Amino acid sequence: PAGIIAGRSEKELEVISEVTGSEMEDMRRFLEEVQIDVEHIDHGLVFEIIVTEYCGDSYAKVRITNFHTNIVLIEKDGKILYENREELASEEEKRADRGLLDMESIWDFIHSLDVEDVREVLTRQIEYNTAIADEGLKGNYGANIGSVLLDTYGDDIRTRAKAKAAAGSDARMNGCELPVIINSGSGNQGITVSIPVIEYAKEMGTDEEHLLRALALSNLTAIHQKTGIGTLSAYCGAVSAGAGAGAGIAYLCGGTYEEVVHTVVNALAIVSGIVCDGAKASCAAKIASSVDAAILGYNMYKRGQEFRRGDGIVMQNIEETIRGIGRLGKDGMKETNEEIIKLMVGE
Repeated sequence: PAGIIAGRSEKELEVISEVTGSEMEDMRRFLEEVQIDVEHIDHGLVFEIIVTEYCGDSYAKVRITNFHTNIVLIEKDGKILYENREELASEEEKRADRGLLDMESIWDFIHSLDVEDVREVLTRQIEYNTAIADEGLKGNYGANIGSVLLDTYGDDIRTRAKAKAAAGSDARMNGCELPVIINSGSGNQGITVSIPVIEYAKEMGTDEEHLLRALALSNLTAIHQKTGIGTLSAYCGAVSAGAGAGAGIAYLCGGTYEEVVHTVVNALAIVSGIVCDGAKASCAAKIASSVDAAILGYNMYKRGQEFRRGDGIVMQNIEETIRGIGRLGKDGMKETNEEIIKLMVGE
């Protein structure tokens, strides 16, 4: 109802960013008075939404595929007003080439990059994501996971890194309108890859240059993992984002390449079973668990402990492990995705 009542299509992903108080009241009345039916469709696409609205004998239909602003069909009363079959191309066909992404190349990049090339976007990530994390701790959002963590375990850096990331998600999932700088198409993942790294940098008194390099490492590590999984999956994206944050934290702590990649492997071995069942309050707790696994993964390796090849889904090396996780998330969890949808729509 938000989009129907107050949507401004020209703003794309910010379609409901300027909702007024009177429009909020209109939405509540709409929900009370208008029947809304939700059905599960399966045309072989990972992401597809068809919305049909009726007024008497008249109807209008819009179809979206592959990503959230990709309208491929507009139809009214049996007449096609717009259709673009080229836009039905698969996610892989339309996505930017990520062939250069591997952990060695990412590691080389974050050491050789000109910080000025990434300063604008990463400074914005620091500013925006810190603001919503702070708001999540101040306000009453969702299950208040961030506040629960701090009240229960204190405010040492390990707890604070988890709590502030969770608080940002608490706010984002439960009504806060502050903007977020995303990662892999997700605000929650953008919060998860950045806030723990930012908190560790504050704790350690890290200079801006090293923080920006750490954030570049964290963001790219998460994107690398998501490449094989795809944009949407029943595999929780907080897991890959948390492992990315672990890589950034390990770098800030003076970690070598080996320490960074073993941090990622250890984190993935611990929490790769978390499922995604949509955007909701429990995302914050999943983020906290994923960041915790990353911090544990780093501290394991620092103490001579690690998960090795043959330990479940841990493969020969970091790249094989990431490819395996990609298969798990994209192919192995297709049926899981179907069952989750059936549970959510009551089938």
